[in-house]
Amino acid sequence: MTEPVRILRGHGSGDPESDPHLREEWLVTNGLGGYASGTVGGAITRRYHGLLVAALPNPFGRTMLLNGLSERLRLPDRRVVYTGAEELAGAAPENVLPFAEFRLEAGLPVWRYEAAGFVLEKRLLMPYRQNTVHIRYRLLAGEGALRLNLRPAIHFRPHDAQVDTGLGARYTLTVVDDSYEVSAGAEQPALRLTLCCASPSAFTFDRRQSPSITYETERSRGYHSQGSLWSPGYFRVDLSAGQAATLVASTEDWETIRALSPEEAWRAEEQRRGMLLVSAGPAAREGPGAELVMAADQFLITPVGRTEDAARARAAGDEVRTVIAGYHWFTDWGRDTMISLEGLTLATGRYVEAGWILRTFAHYVRDGLVPNLFPEGQGQGLYHTADATLWFLHAIDRYLRISGDRMTLRLLLPKLLDIVDHHVRGTRFGIGMDPADGLLRQGQEGYQLTWMDAKVDDWVITPRRGKAVEINALWYNALRLMEQWTGEEQGEEAAARFRELAGRARESFNRRFWHQEGGYLFDVVDGERGDDAACRPNQVLAISLPHPVLDSERWAPVMEVVEKRLLTPVGLRSLAPGHPDYKPRYYGDLRSRDAAYHQGTVWAWLIGPFIDAWLKLHPGDPSRARRFLDGLIPHLDQACVGSISEIFDAEPPYTPRGCIAQAWSVAEALRCWVKTAGTEERAEEARDEQARRTAPAGVL
Repeated sequence: MTEPVRILRGHGSGDPESDPHLREEWLVTNGLGGYASGTVGGAITRRYHGLLVAALPNPFGRTMLLNGLSERLRLPDRRVVYTGAEELAGAAPENVLPFAEFRLEAGLPVWRYEAAGFVLEKRLLMPYRQNTVHIRYRLLAGEGALRLNLRPAIHFRPHDAQVDTGLGARYTLTVVDDSYEVSAGAEQPALRLTLCCASPSAFTFDRRQSPSITYETERSRGYHSQGSLWSPGYFRVDLSAGQAATLVASTEDWETIRALSPEEAWRAEEQRRGMLLVSAGPAAREGPGAELVMAADQFLITPVGRTEDAARARAAGDEVRTVIAGYHWFTDWGRDTMISLEGLTLATGRYVEAGWILRTFAHYVRDGLVPNLFPEGQGQGLYHTADATLWFLHAIDRYLRISGDRMTLRLLLPKLLDIVDHHVRGTRFGIGMDPADGLLRQGQEGYQLTWMDAKVDDWVITPRRGKAVEINALWYNALRLMEQWTGEEQGEEAAARFRELAGRARESFNRRFWHQEGGYLFDVVDGERGDDAACRPNQVLAISLPHPVLDSERWAPVMEVVEKRLLTPVGLRSLAPGHPDYKPRYYGDLRSRDAAYHQGTVWAWLIGPFIDAWLKLHPGDPSRARRFLDGLIPHLDQACVGSISEIFDAEPPYTPRGCIAQAWSVAEALRCWVKTAGTEERAEEARDEQARRTAPAGVL
């Protein structure tokens, strides 16, 4: 087992139109929902780019505190160069030093700069479950001393706020010995800074406001794109070969900040990441699988804002865990969490955390529904979803099959019975079973209830009100699971009810959803405009789920249509070309983008259900199934290096769009990578799973 390394060579021009390193991005997270992120080339192009975006208790939510660092190098001949973008100094292009190499080591970014015989390395990490960032500079080679100036650039604001928000804020700098605090009022968190190094260092108080900066990505997305940054001054240190200096920025108290030296913090994080690989199955310990394990870790978090939940969970011997749906702007979403759970936790050996996540969400079930999302800075969920709850049952099934945790099933079974009862009787948002045919219908004016959930103002782009194909595939799967679980726990009489409901749903589904003329499935039946024959990927779930609702003789024609019309190298199109609403590109302002979001745009996560369905037709050919991931592996060099984007354009070159790192994209790629491993790898994984399931209590 070796640590995954991904290398990009430096060849940047600094031109935002032509330099690929200003489009490539990196991401480091802290297990709380906080993060650091930027372009590989150093320019700040998004409102979300910063070195410390802290995850703070409600009502703050994630907060931008340290936007960037101006890095100024003075060589022994007194020549001055700057690394990356120089927002505060306005450096001329000829004085900007591009990196010679960028790489990810076990998911952590490393830059290497070379100038006049000097080799400087920069590394960045966030200590796990701290709102702290360490940026370490080490001089690897060079004759004489290299002077390093580091100027913090700040703009305190919610991380999702426009870049011109609160630009008139007044900042206060407080200094005690080598401890520096920047604050913007008693109600706001303070940014604490210190420079850790063996060499003598100094801080120069030199307030400076940058000229207006253009955030290029925000401009291209139709948002406010002009803002400025403020700096209190700069740190200075001289480094000789072999020496290092670490700038630490944090919202934690000074005792926590100083509890570990930078070297100890690095060793702890390296050990933690090494254990992630050890816990994963053999197919995920090296190569792309190992890289995806590191990417998966970024989405599993302990939410800091929900204090009551944490207290309740700990009283029961649990911990609160949830899943960030995507970086930079998503919070934890129920649907995304349940779809992602198998790939993020079960394929990585993190079974205990999987149980915590399921039990956390079970507490939030209301009126038979799992919450759709938890808004930033709030503790209460929103429930406008028709599918998250059905995915919840699917996730429980996946967890039970791997963990064998019957206690969790017994704990959750009353909730699951309540969920089905509410769906049979009818619950919020028009979600309920049609007693005429046993199928599940959903829809309420002004709400987007399925995963195709784009909405602009009052315009629901793809309302899909009626009986949606994937909702009913999930409904049938859920009923069969309930038949199994109640039979095991409560006996045959309890199971008979669910068997009857499932049988009715299956008969009705195959009668109602088959589109004879097209040779595939309707996307919605009994919709506002009748039956919708749009060719969409949702139909794949009628085959891919553990209990497929579609008759097996129809699997092949459906998959033939899907492969021909929807499959791309990076996932499935959300709508087949030729439809009047088809959009080949996802770009422009918010309204233009959302109009294309589910109207052709490719979704990476859908490759998972596609591979599951394909393997049901070709069960003996996992190696060929793995080839459907071939387009996503090179993508690890694009967008967010080492991760997988949310969406892609529907036509070549399949430009990545949306969130740069998406939980279900990573999760489904990793799950399928493990699923399509070689025979020997799968046998070893089976042995590992058996050992874990039979381990004494507490070992897991």
